[in-house]
Amino acid sequence: MTWLTDPFSVDFMLRALAAGVLAAVLCAVVGTWVLVRGMAFLGEALAHGMLPGVALATLTGAPAVLGAAVSAGAMVLGVGVLRRRSGLSYDTAIGLLFVGMLALGVIIVSGSRSFATDVTAILFGDVLAVTPVDLGTLAVATVVALLVAVVFHRPFTAAAFDPRKATTLGLRPRLAEVVLVALVTLAVVASYRAVGTLLVVGLLLAPAAAARAWTGGLLATMALGAVLGSAAVLAGLLVSWHLGTAAGASIAAVAVTVVALSHTLRLVHVRTTRKEPCSTHRTTAPHSASASPQPSRSA
Repeated sequence: MTWLTDPFSVDFMLRALAAGVLAAVLCAVVGTWVLVRGMAFLGEALAHGMLPGVALATLTGAPAVLGAAVSAGAMVLGVGVLRRRSGLSYDTAIGLLFVGMLALGVIIVSGSRSFATDVTAILFGDVLAVTPVDLGTLAVATVVALLVAVVFHRPFTAAAFDPRKATTLGLRPRLAEVVLVALVTLAVVASYRAVGTLLVVGLLLAPAAAARAWTGGLLATMALGAVLGSAAVLAGLLVSWHLGTAAGASIAAVAVTVVALSHTLRLVHVRTTRKEPCSTHRTTAPHSASASPQPSRSA
């Protein structure tokens, strides 16, 4: 068992594991709603749209998380303004802002000679360099997300399945949508330090998608997604340690692999269940014609 315990005998691996588990719990809760509401593209766009803020924060010496939050918030507001002013569809507005923010980030990075941060660390994360401050920030974000998910569970559910009924019940579906977008932003911003702006979407979607193959309820999906996400973090860190691969990319790759395995096992389980012989039925031989009562013949 030394291959399992030795990697976590050093402090930075323990911090990486703690950060990954917190990110997995946070992303499982938010990712379940992302799947239900079909908001995967928004999560991906937010992850890419953080690049300008992170780059500017690095150049000015400000906290990278603060820059990521400002950039993601600006993108969310920009999507709303673009929809109202131009009449574009939701996904079109997101796509345009996504490309624009990503291009702006690359321009900032390429135009600065003093940019000392490795761009790959921004894009793919550096979970092995997580600090106690990063852990505290991620823990606070996870607690906040759990509280918001509990308080808004009913409005989220009603808005997802029947917006008209939600309005009738006074659950304010528009407010629920705004809060849900803010929750996705929080998850993306808080988790990017662990797995980067590109791979955070994998941790946001993969565990919840794997859990949905086995669960029917939202709470069950969140719980199982958190377990599968944590397992993906553990396995990804072990792969990174023993094979010398990038930790964030390894975690994301394992998480996506878990989705494939989960759905494959589910398909095998369904097919096996259908092929199982039905319970034994007691069959009785039909009475023969000769055994059936015959009308008496007259002599």
